[in-house]
Amino acid sequence: MPYSIAIALGSNLGDRARNLREAVRELTKIISVVRLSRIRETQPVDAPPPNFLNMVITGHTSLSPEALLEKLQAIENRLGRRRGIRNAPRTIDLDLIFHSANVRRSKALTLPHPRYRERAFVIEPLREVWVSDYRVPKLPPPSMTCARATATGSAPFRRG
Repeated sequence: MPYSIAIALGSNLGDRARNLREAVRELTKIISVVRLSRIRETQPVDAPPPNFLNMVITGHTSLSPEALLEKLQAIENRLGRRRGIRNAPRTIDLDLIFHSANVRRSKALTLPHPRYRERAFVIEPLREVWVSDYRVPKLPPPSMTCARATATGSAPFRRG
């Protein structure tokens, strides 16, 4: 049975729009993409500048949460992500927000993502693309989210 998933994408190093396009291209190799949000430019949260470009992609996969996380990290590595300093600027960041109704609490993975409700750069694009009948925790009302992200206009690629 395929799982419904939501992945948040962000980039604040190099050609940010190109980094997002490359990440989406790589994601299409491992998931069945359903919808892409618009791209938003946002200020970093708990991180140094420069600003991020953020978006959310939804789709389906037959991979387990752990297997999908491993694939997401491999994509980040291929696209130049370097780990070391927490919240440092990065070429690409891929966060698994939802994996159907799966709940996980481990050292490697927490589902749903533990801070997605606090981050406008996740909530705003998620509202744009998340289908209401997916089996996941309900999204909080807009009044419960942090400051809104600013949309940068239409994305260089868009579905849905």
